[in-house]
Amino acid sequence: MNTTFIRDGIYWIGVHDYTTWLFEGMWPIDQEGVNYNSYLINDDKVILIDTVKEYMAEEYIENIKSIIGDKKVDYLVVNHMEPDHSSCILAVTNEWPDVKIIGNKKTFPMIRNFYEYNKNFIEIENGQKLDLGGRELQFFLTPMVHWPESMVTFDVQSGTLFSMDIFGSYKATVGSIFDDENEVETFLEPTYRYYATIVGKVTEMAKKSLEALTPLVPSISMICPSHGLVWRTDPNYILNLYIKLANAEVDEGVVIAYATMYGNTRESAEIIADELRKCGVKKILMYDVSRTNMSYILASIWRYQGIFLGAPSYYGQILPSMENLLYKLEGNKLRNHVCGFFTDFSWSGGANRVFDKFIQNTGAYCPGEMVNVQGYPNKDDEEKLREMARAVAQKLIK
Repeated sequence: MNTTFIRDGIYWIGVHDYTTWLFEGMWPIDQEGVNYNSYLINDDKVILIDTVKEYMAEEYIENIKSIIGDKKVDYLVVNHMEPDHSSCILAVTNEWPDVKIIGNKKTFPMIRNFYEYNKNFIEIENGQKLDLGGRELQFFLTPMVHWPESMVTFDVQSGTLFSMDIFGSYKATVGSIFDDENEVETFLEPTYRYYATIVGKVTEMAKKSLEALTPLVPSISMICPSHGLVWRTDPNYILNLYIKLANAEVDEGVVIAYATMYGNTRESAEIIADELRKCGVKKILMYDVSRTNMSYILASIWRYQGIFLGAPSYYGQILPSMENLLYKLEGNKLRNHVCGFFTDFSWSGGANRVFDKFIQNTGAYCPGEMVNVQGYPNKDDEEKLREMARAVAQKLIK
């Protein structure tokens, strides 16, 4: 059975998903996979913390039985109703009909709507503690991180925070779920990508939730999120990283994301990159938005301070691949970035107007003028592109 003893009667009973192609139907996880982390507390009472994705229900139930034998599951804590964590609720209730489900007032309408289940509910409030047969759990609401019913659960006895999607990441663990038995640095990029795609739009709510949990931090000895690693040795690593992410603290570096039809916009991007190198910028990442899933671009933009966005006009608008990126970026809201924009057109503009609207809506800081190139960049265009690159480079973090 695929279970792992953690400590103090706590077990990991989650599953690894290497078959799902797109997380939430949008974000690729085909190569790295993803964990659905569920946990079991086997004490005087048996307590489940969240479930897993429904298609692995049979394996999940067998995992539980391999630990508790003939005992029954007494409680199921539902921290988050997203189906990758809740869609085995009926499998659990079918196996143990008397199980009591713990959630908040926004949890239960979702259970009714999703699964047509409506009994044995225990409603908790923010900060409330429950003594469940000698095991004291405390619950903290984290609304809109990233659904309205989201909450986290703290096991007072062991100092373990079951943190739902907070402190999660893409990338399934291999061989071990623990931070001290993995190369933590390999989870850094998947964590940025997870945050930028899943939490980025609600980062202000994430920041408030992290601040609300601050008094709890000295008591936290382990963090057990719903995705990624179990942080039993160094929970401060993921805690501090998430604080950095929520505060949009950026590293020095530049992301150049461009869309191109026939290579002219790419030529402008390469001129910008060349000038950035001459200005001493060492970290430069360049993406063709038509070839790269936007999740990787969003993660890099969240991490690095400098941004250049370029695209050709397309029937008086902008190439759709760039428009999709702008839509997500506007939702995430640019913070602490230095930006430059460049376009290309054949007979009339349009991309420039789309970029102007984006700048206005996001308040993007642009120390240089947008460069609009007609066709292949000539010498005058090249100098304008280099001037814009220098203006951004001068503003980057020293």
